[in-house]
Amino acid sequence: MTHPFYPAPLVLLDLETTGANPSTDRITEIGLIQVDLSGICSWSSLVNPCQAIPPFIQRLTGIDDAMVANAPVFADVADEVLDQLQNRIFVAHNARFDYTFLRNEFKRCGRAFRGQVLCTVQLSRKLYPDEYKHSLDALIARHGLQYSGERHRALTDAQLIYQFLQAAVQDLGAERVTAAINELIRPPALPSQIPESVIDDLPDTAGVYVFYGEQDEALWVGSSMNLRRRVLQHFGKKANEGPAAYLARDLRRITWFETAGELGNTLLERQLIQTLRPRMNSSVRHKVDQTQSLWQIELPKAVRGEAILPLQPQLIALTALSQASGELFGPFRGAREAQNIMNRIIKAQGLCRQALGLEAAKKDGSPCQAHLQGDCRGACIGREPMGLHNGRLLAALAKHQLAAWPYAGAVAIAEGPEWSTVWHVLDHWCYLGSIDHPDQLSALLAAERPAFDVDMAKLIRTELKKTKTIVLDCATLAG
Repeated sequence: MTHPFYPAPLVLLDLETTGANPSTDRITEIGLIQVDLSGICSWSSLVNPCQAIPPFIQRLTGIDDAMVANAPVFADVADEVLDQLQNRIFVAHNARFDYTFLRNEFKRCGRAFRGQVLCTVQLSRKLYPDEYKHSLDALIARHGLQYSGERHRALTDAQLIYQFLQAAVQDLGAERVTAAINELIRPPALPSQIPESVIDDLPDTAGVYVFYGEQDEALWVGSSMNLRRRVLQHFGKKANEGPAAYLARDLRRITWFETAGELGNTLLERQLIQTLRPRMNSSVRHKVDQTQSLWQIELPKAVRGEAILPLQPQLIALTALSQASGELFGPFRGAREAQNIMNRIIKAQGLCRQALGLEAAKKDGSPCQAHLQGDCRGACIGREPMGLHNGRLLAALAKHQLAAWPYAGAVAIAEGPEWSTVWHVLDHWCYLGSIDHPDQLSALLAAERPAFDVDMAKLIRTELKKTKTIVLDCATLAG
């Protein structure tokens, strides 16, 4: 090999799979290339996934059910694959995807696999920071990589990774490429009480993570489009400063949940903060605490008659919602917030507290104190028509209107690719949970409903207003 790009043995690997979920999907093809100073050696095999290959994946890879029907199952090639991976640096494009799939397959066979991992997406970003795209297709175009086999086949893509490494050495020199690889495969700095195997399991996918402390107390809930990268950031250069130092000191356990993307992250993160109430999400936890006492402003229905009577809003606790008979505005986090909103409206609109029923009218019919101070337009003494006073109150309250749920029942929003769709199920401004198959819907709808959460409701309202959001009635989803 004319340009050794790394002195230690490597194995360049690519997998084809039935989908994107390492827990439920399976491998359909393995292609690998062993690289060391003595040369290269390649190997590939189709694998029977023991499950149907979705049509989209068949179109993408060219691998269909008939092609893998007589192929070995993974257990039959596990020893041979493991032998070729041992004592080599594991190299792949979006490496955590392939690494996690392989580890899960080995685990099903009762074998353990763990190794140093090098992602060529990250390597490309480090070596070519001015480039915007780093997909395998982008590397083919940027470096003029050539291939004779079918694209999206395992060995073909592994050979393209090998060509990229060669091209990088030719462009930048072996010393620079080696230095970049050393930096990327360096073990992360972790608190001593957290085993490295935990971090090794973290995927480079979207998701939500939870840090737990002593007695399994939730310390922190966070989310990221790259779980592994975000979790490791907690233990970076500033891990010994401020709150990060306390977090690293108290941390005892890490759990995570993969999601389909940004919406799944936002919904699940908010739900976990609401239920776990982590100690160090202080500002968000304060909001969660306040949701335990939700209040609203109720505007009783107008009394019909000859005279236009003043509208008199009342503050009610959310628990009294079922007894409310008028229009509702809010909800607000506690009676104080509801009162403060009402006070701001009164002051900004020059409304009369006597007319609103918040102050007793004077027996001599004289104006209220606010009118004497120039803060009331005179509804208390008939200087402002009551109809106009009511209209200004209604207009000011309108932006706080408790919107009615615009659907007949629960609905779902789809997220993720066609072959790995997740449905986020919503009902009456509450997030019920996410499912990856319609068969799971009935159990989710039958489960106990979460408590109403102001911020979750706002989040859902915002999402439903987006023009690109596709909402599916749950009855249709259940089919």
